[in-house]
Formats: sequence, structure tokens, C-alpha cells
Amino acid sequence: MHWLKILTPLAASALLAFSALPCAAQAGKGDQVLLDMQQAFRKGERKKLEQLLPQARGHALEPWAAYWELKARLNEASAQEVQSFLQRWAGTYQEDRLRNDWLRLLGQRRDWAQFAEVHAQYRMQDDREVRCYALLIDALKGQAPTQVGDEVRRAWYAQRDQDDGCTHAASELYTARQLSALDIWRKARLAVEANRPGVVRAAVEIVAPDALPRLREALDAPTKFLRAHSSAAGRARQELVLLSLVRLAGSDADGAANLLDNKWGVHLSSEERNWAWGVIGKAAAQKLSASAMGYFANVTRDSDLNDDLLAWKARTALRAGQWKEVRKAIDAMGEEARQDSTWVYWKARALLAGRPAEADRAQAQRLLEGIAGTRGFYEQLALEELGQRVSLPPPPAPLTEEEKARARAHPGLNRGLYAILIGLRAEGVREWNYSTNLHQNGGMGERDLLAAADFACQQQVWDRCINTSERTRTSIDMAQRFPMPFHDAVLARARAIGLDPAYVYGLIRQESRFIMDARSHVGASGLMQVMPATARWTAKKIGIAGFSTDQLNERDTNIAIGTAYLKLALDDFGGSMPMAAAAYNAGPGRPRNWRNGPVLDAAIWAENIPFAETRDYVKKVLANTTNYAALITGQPQSLKARLGTIGPRGAAEPEVNSDLP
Repeated sequence: MHWLKILTPLAASALLAFSALPCAAQAGKGDQVLLDMQQAFRKGERKKLEQLLPQARGHALEPWAAYWELKARLNEASAQEVQSFLQRWAGTYQEDRLRNDWLRLLGQRRDWAQFAEVHAQYRMQDDREVRCYALLIDALKGQAPTQVGDEVRRAWYAQRDQDDGCTHAASELYTARQLSALDIWRKARLAVEANRPGVVRAAVEIVAPDALPRLREALDAPTKFLRAHSSAAGRARQELVLLSLVRLAGSDADGAANLLDNKWGVHLSSEERNWAWGVIGKAAAQKLSASAMGYFANVTRDSDLNDDLLAWKARTALRAGQWKEVRKAIDAMGEEARQDSTWVYWKARALLAGRPAEADRAQAQRLLEGIAGTRGFYEQLALEELGQRVSLPPPPAPLTEEEKARARAHPGLNRGLYAILIGLRAEGVREWNYSTNLHQNGGMGERDLLAAADFACQQQVWDRCINTSERTRTSIDMAQRFPMPFHDAVLARARAIGLDPAYVYGLIRQESRFIMDARSHVGASGLMQVMPATARWTAKKIGIAGFSTDQLNERDTNIAIGTAYLKLALDDFGGSMPMAAAAYNAGPGRPRNWRNGPVLDAAIWAENIPFAETRDYVKKVLANTTNYAALITGQPQSLKARLGTIGPRGAAEPEVNSDLP
């Protein structure tokens, strides 16, 4: 089959931007070479990459081919080879991507002189490990910023998996007394919570290498370790006890609390006890246990907790209706966390609880005004707290032909779209994001971003259209941010089964960004990201004969199955949009359990969802829905009206579809 028939017309039009392509037939052949090279790179087939590289010469995506071939053997490449690549592909994403890879390798080799020379040209500046190496070099030269320890600590703590750069920098700065023992031990505590034993060991090796023989015992069998020992003389032994308590809390919060309260509390410092109670409180809160608030009450100084533990303390206090504790927990957070719209909103609500003083009312008003808008869940709630509804902001001035032409002529944007449209989605997305990043390549202003988003919209690459448009702050184009592809099919299907089409669009936008062939890491497929087992159950339930899961990437079938399942979930949860969204993401069994307990404002219920992914998902789907409703109806909308309250299922609310998968 001819390549122009294989690719969409969109891809064919994107190809026209590349004058380097001599003809369509050669481009089609070259596309397959690129696809083959991507697979060879992923499989580590260096010989195949070397053989295929000459066939990619002159192709629009040749920079990718050259990158894969050199990256696969970078450990053995010479500095001259790397420099030649950087010069040949100067200004491209691939140039800076390889520079990033080379900097990591130079850091691992401790080649500080060459690292400093290469780093001076590094544009992305988004790799924490590279940043740690750079900060360490500055520290070694005596040129580091005053707060170098704080910068390294933040980058190190943000690294979930083990890395060389930040770990090495932390070790050197600890030796130089620019990081404290507590800084290192806290990294170990965070790694225990994240179940990263290698990271724990690397941190402990910095601060207490003699404790390593006992570390494995403390982590592998925490209950046995805590019961077998009777004292904790010295800092390292105390921290091992704490690490063991943190480990145990993950599986048995009550057991950890019992051992801390009745045995180990007196052996730990106040900071260590507070941290332990914070971790135990968090573990209990994630199980929605009534004991969580009591555990957090044992924390005598909130400043001993990190922002994550404080967030869980605030969530627990919200669930318990203890607004003073909500306020205290938020006030103890770091500046960055306090400025997050989540905690700005709940701080304002805490200030307004009960009978607020005039000063508290005024502060709450300022906080709400600072975040109110259409952008997200708490921004919309803040708008409603101020007595307004969610309305469409005025559209920006139409793009000029010159602005559109500039976007269409941008090499990086064209390469990004080209890669996406021939099947190299991951590579295309990275190049697109690099090209639109406000801090790269001279930067893109808001009008440039709108034009880039328009370019993606016109090519029906909806995820890049949405993500690019979302980055503007003052020029807000709601039609770009909330597109409605497949408009007739979605609205007809939603209305036929009694679903709000805005809710369907809100969910699709979050699930797949309208990528037809989207597939998740757990196997969900298509626009509405339906799992195969769920699809088979739903097809049978609604009477689709001869259904095969291969049909899930067919637009109309995916919409029919996805909307049917969403409607069944919505009916099962008494019309609660937040609970149905949670069921769609995490399965129906979990939200059935999460609803047990007190009757809550649905915003509080959503904020207490134990899974971060589902918590974020529910909030985004509901905010999306509210914006789509404003677009579809042209009328102001209420997010609060879609939230309602959530509590245990009442006797008058029987389960409708108790067998929902």
C-alpha cells in the first residue's frame, strides 16, 4: 500500500513543510527506516542502528536517527565524535538531548573540566542530576551560591530513584558541612516510604556507613527488629529505629503506633518522634482510618514534618472538620506548597470557618482572589466562593496570518508533528515540548504559543494543541484548551443514554487527550481508555453482539462502550459525578469503600482520595466538565453543583450495578 494511503492526510500535509524531502515515495521509505531505528534503539541493537543510519540521510527526522546511533554507544564515543554531533545538529532538540546525556556521563566519570565546558552550552536545564553535578563543581571552585546546600537537597529529595549526581553532591556537601546529618537521614526516610532500598542504602552510607549491616534487618523485618532491640544509643541507632517504624507503618500503621507509643518514643528525639507520628498518621489517613487524626495529634511541632506529611495532616483535619488544624498544617508548609492553589483554597476556607474575625475574612478574600479563575478545580471553587460562576473568559484577538505562518515554518514544531504523525509519538512530543518551552531557543511568547497550538489543532494533534494552549497565562483560548473533536458522535451518544456531554468530554480530555490509538501502561485503549475486561462486560451488558477488544480503537465503538460504562457507574453511585469518575479511574470497589465515614463536601472527599493519580483525575475531570458545559451551553456554570456531598450509601439508595468491574 502506498505510504500516502497509510498515513493520514494530516501527516501528508505536515511532510510538505520539509523541502529536504525529494519526493513522497522516498519519504515513505525513509519513515519506515526511522521506525525500524527507533525499535532497534529500544532493543539496544547497535549494529542494526549503524547499518540503518545511512538510509536515513536527508530525511526530515535524520537528527533522531543520528541521535539514536550515537546514544547507543555513547559510553565508548570520543569527545570529538560528540562535539561533531553537537555542531552538525546545532539548535535542535537532539543536540541538547545528547549534550544532556554526555553531561551525565562526564559527571559519572568525574571529568569536571570537560563537564563545565559542555555545561556552559546546555539549554534545557531540566535534569536534576546534571544540576547537582553543576552545583557541586561550583562548590568545589568556591563559586557556588550561598544556598547551594538547599538547592542540592531539593533536587536530591525530588529524585525518586537512585542517581549518581545528587547522591554524590550530597555526600560531598555533607563532608563540607553544607548539608546536615538530618538532611541525609531525611532522604533515607523518604526513600523507605517510597520503597527504594537502594536509595536508602546510598543515603545511610553517606552519614553512617557502620550502620549498613543492621539496615537490611531493620527494613526486611521491621517488627522483628523493633521487638528484638531494647535501646537505641546514638544517632545512627535512633535513625534505624525510625526507618524501621516508617517501614512498618506502610503495612501496619496501628502496629507501628503501638511500638512507638509503648516502647520506642522515649528513645527518639522530639524531631524523630514527630516524623514517626506524621508517617503513621499519613498511613492511617490513606486508609481513611478514624485513628489518623489522633496519630497526627501526637505531633508536637508541625515544623518537624515535610510538606507531604503536612498535606496529609491537613486532609485528615478537613475530613474531621477541624478547621484550626487545617490552618496550622498549611501554615507550617514551605512557601511553594502554601502557594499551590489546593492549599490556598483550603487556607481561605479555614479562615472563613466558624465566626471569622474581620481580618480573617479580609485575608481569605485576598487568597481566593489570587487564584480564582477557570484554570482548574480549586481556581473554579475559589471563583464560586467569591460569588461568581464559571464563565468563558473573553477570547484573545484572532491570530494573524503572519503568526500562523511563523508557527507553520518552525522546524522543531514541524519535526515534532511529523514524528507524531508517522508513529514516533514519544519523540515527537519531546521535540514539540522543547520547541514551545518558554525558556528554550529564545523563548515563545503567548501569541507564539497560541499559534503553535493552532498549528497542532489544525493537524488534529489534540494533545499538543491542548498542552501548548494551557501554557498561556493571560491570553486564554478556551476553544483550543477544550476542543470538541468528534462533536456529533459524542453529543449524540451522550444524549441518547442520558449523559451530560460535557461530562463525557471532560473525561475523554483527561483520559486520552483525544488520541485515538492511546494505550495506557495497564492496557486501556482508545479515546475513553477502556480496559479489555471492562469492555467485554459492558458490551454484554448493553447488547453489542460479536464484540472484540480489537474494536476498542474504533472511534464509535470506543465511545459507545466508554459512555455506557460511565453511565452505569454514574447510576450505581446515585448520580455522583466525582464518585463515578473515581470508579472509572480506579474501579468501582475503591470508591464504594472511600464513601464510608462522615458525610462530606465532595471537594473534601476528593481531596482525601488515597491514590494521588485518582485524586488528581477526579478533580481534573470535574473542572474539565464545568468548562465544557460553559462552552456547550454558552452559560455560566457551577462546579459546586456538580460536586454535592458524599457519604455512606443510604437504605433508599440501592446498588444498581453491584457487579461493575
